[in-house]
Amino acid sequence: MKKTISILLFVLIMLVLVSCGNLSGEKKDNETAQNQTYKMGEVQKTQYGNIKGYTNTDENVLAWKAVPYAKAPIGDLRWKKPHELEKFEGTFDASKKDSQAFIQAGADGVIGSEDNLNLDIYRPNTEKKELPVMVYLHGGNNQGGTSAELSGEAFVKDLETVFVSVNYRLGPLGFNPLPALNTGDDLEDSGNYAMLDMAASLDWVKDNIEAFGGDKDNITLSGFSAGGRDVMATLASPLFKDKYQKAIAFSGGMTTASEEDSIKVFAKAIAPLVVEDKMKNDEDEAYQWLQTSGKDVRDYLYQLPAKRLSGLMGDAAIRMSAFPHLYTDGTVLPKNGFDDANYSDVPLMMFTGASEFSFFAMGDPYFAASIGDGTIPSDASKLAEFDFAKKYGSDFYRLFNTQKSAEKLADQYSAPIYNMEMQFGTHLTKTDDMDLAGAFHGVFIPLLDTNNESYLGTMSESYGLEGAQQLKELFRGYLKNFLHEGNPNGAALTTWSAWKKDNQASLVLDANEVDAKATMTKETKTNQTIIDAIKKDQTIPENAKNTIIHDVLNGRWFSSELDAYFNNKSLWVK
Repeated sequence: MKKTISILLFVLIMLVLVSCGNLSGEKKDNETAQNQTYKMGEVQKTQYGNIKGYTNTDENVLAWKAVPYAKAPIGDLRWKKPHELEKFEGTFDASKKDSQAFIQAGADGVIGSEDNLNLDIYRPNTEKKELPVMVYLHGGNNQGGTSAELSGEAFVKDLETVFVSVNYRLGPLGFNPLPALNTGDDLEDSGNYAMLDMAASLDWVKDNIEAFGGDKDNITLSGFSAGGRDVMATLASPLFKDKYQKAIAFSGGMTTASEEDSIKVFAKAIAPLVVEDKMKNDEDEAYQWLQTSGKDVRDYLYQLPAKRLSGLMGDAAIRMSAFPHLYTDGTVLPKNGFDDANYSDVPLMMFTGASEFSFFAMGDPYFAASIGDGTIPSDASKLAEFDFAKKYGSDFYRLFNTQKSAEKLADQYSAPIYNMEMQFGTHLTKTDDMDLAGAFHGVFIPLLDTNNESYLGTMSESYGLEGAQQLKELFRGYLKNFLHEGNPNGAALTTWSAWKKDNQASLVLDANEVDAKATMTKETKTNQTIIDAIKKDQTIPENAKNTIIHDVLNGRWFSSELDAYFNNKSLWVK
């Protein structure tokens, strides 16, 4: 009997101890949760420690700049998947006003650093919690650009959103298919290192954004240009399943590259360095050597300074042949690319400008001189040729950004798809600062980041018009609704119908000098109707038309059907 009582007493004591232990654990978990709960102020606690930002008093916005989300990919971590951070010692200073850039070649030489896997965070300076989160991937062909491309300081208050802009690995440090870099890890062997960074940044956001008042279960992944194409790629990637709830591709579209062809392009680009370093006698020998999987190749690549690598492949000018990336490796991206992907079925917004190709035509060697010296407006024949290239290049690019992607997704996607075209800049008569550019690649950015001098410096007169101010409110209204609810529609807004095969629906936003408007249209153009229009066009001489078709419009993201029809030369290295 005594033995039974002793056993019962022992069990009771153990239950009390276990219960206390559980209560202690619960208390600790609650303390952690409480510490990571947003409290209005510049210092917030993440799982890695405290982070101190700053207050923009003009906009009444809180900001934290250059916050690391993974270890620096330097030394042995260069072409590896991102590694988790260690906890900060003391408080991390995220109060510097300037964003940081990953190393890249710029107009004035190489800028940035190889250790910048970081992000910028903005939120309204209020006590509101559980705000929707907009994660943004910058443009720059995955070779350049920074998180500063779009600052949240001017719009997070109006959108009632936490905005996170991400820096990720770029150029041959962000994408590299050379077999010598393979480690046996399927993720690392994909060569899609920048996509691994993007996945890591989303993990960081999910784990830490509540500390900044964000809702970890209401994340929208967005991106512009290359960032928009990256967003579309994540929809097809099993790596990104359930990492976000909505997606926005600003001037994105669907692109991938095969590893086999890409290896040749990278080997050819790096071969001159091999010869310069006297590793091989000539570029052909170096080209062959770089395609092997030996440790000697790996060791050589790892000892190359990032500065020499970052500027190797120049400006790809929306041609995959110059800098192939987004490899269909079978792990990060499906072997057949977008054709048989198991998509992340989330509400999707796709945006395009009406004159997407204008900047790329301006930068093409065929027009660069007359654009540079400012003579093109007064040179009637050259202006007509430019208008030809802008018109048809933009028609193809516009469809590529929205319609063609919607068609590709149609049979495998059940979530709503919303297509938008912006025409602002194409119908203005009282200003001329947008005459050449029209509704250019990035036309939406000054409507969000109204302090962005990169865009507003030369087009401030048009963006200062009353019609542009109304357009800003209209655009922000749709965007706010989508970020909060996954549906852009709301009171006092023209109903935006989701795209379907049977309606080909697209919302068109435009503004004149005094008014802005939103109208629903049905897309009627196809790549073939554009080709037919090119054949009939007599606005420029036939020899100029042929040159532009074969040397200006060719080989671009959007031009595969054009190239096939006109038998354009392939730009891939074989």
